[in-house]
This record gives sequence, C-alpha cells and structure tokens, in this order.
Amino acid sequence: MSIAIIGFLGLTARYFVWPSLPAVPPHIDAIVELAGPGDGDRDRLAVQLAQQRRADYLVQSTLQSDAESGRCLPPQAGVVVLCFHPDPETTKGEAESIGRMARQYGWHSIVIVTTADHAWRARLRVTRCFPGPVYVATSHLPPLYWFRQIPYQWAASAKAVFVQKYC
Repeated sequence: MSIAIIGFLGLTARYFVWPSLPAVPPHIDAIVELAGPGDGDRDRLAVQLAQQRRADYLVQSTLQSDAESGRCLPPQAGVVVLCFHPDPETTKGEAESIGRMARQYGWHSIVIVTTADHAWRARLRVTRCFPGPVYVATSHLPPLYWFRQIPYQWAASAKAVFVQKYC
C-alpha cells in the first residue's frame, strides 16, 4: 500500500505541482490566459508577457458579459487584446475557442497562461484543437486552492484522457 501512495504522490507532484513543460520561446503568436482560480496572478503574468513583446496577441478567456463588452485585459502598446467566452465553460471549450481563433488570426504558436495544477491538462486539451506548438506559463495558485484543485485535476484529467479524447 505504501508503494501505491508514494506512486500517487509522485504522479501528483509530476503532473499537478511541478509539471514538466517546454520553455516558452522569446516570441509566439498569441498569449492566451485561461480562466480559473488565481486569476489575478494569471492576469499579471499574461500582461507581463505582453509587455515584454512576447506575442502580437493577448487573449483572455472571460465571462460572457465581459467578452461581449470587450472588458478584459488592459490595452498593451503594439499588442492586439481580445477576450472570449468559451462554450462550454470548460477547458475543453477554451481549447475549441483557441483553435477557432488561431485559424481566424493565423496563429502558429501560442502560450497558455494558467496555474501549475492545470498546466498539463490544459496543454493536452489545447494541443488537440491547435496544430502548432503550445507552451505554458504558470502563475501562482493561492495555497488554499491546492486542497480543492488536486482532486479536481485528477478527475478532470482522467476525463480528458479516457472519455473526451478529441477536440
């Protein structure tokens, strides 16, 4: 039993606490901030990447009302800021929206901004809908969220791997 627990903790650490992610190159076509817990830190990281001129587009997954009104991330010099509301309101819905926007705007590479617990599953979902390189930049997740997010990410990842296998 202790081997199973150690294995479970090792997989949790590998996929949800310290995921192994490729380094983000100096320039990609779009920075896409996904919705979820810790969104204030996600906002800061996405804007920071845009201010470094890492991409031509800064995109945020947001509420229906904010997407319709264009209220999302603040304007950035030399960067097109877009916001969208995914349907369905899930990572799968965000991935589908990213695939459509990539075709519309001609993106060939993107970085998604999310938290470490969500990084592996988000990248999996987005690579199913977007044919180019997908990088991930992770922001801070407040400590109290970890207790909820780890079980949630296990369940959602199992669904992504075994049930919803396509874009």
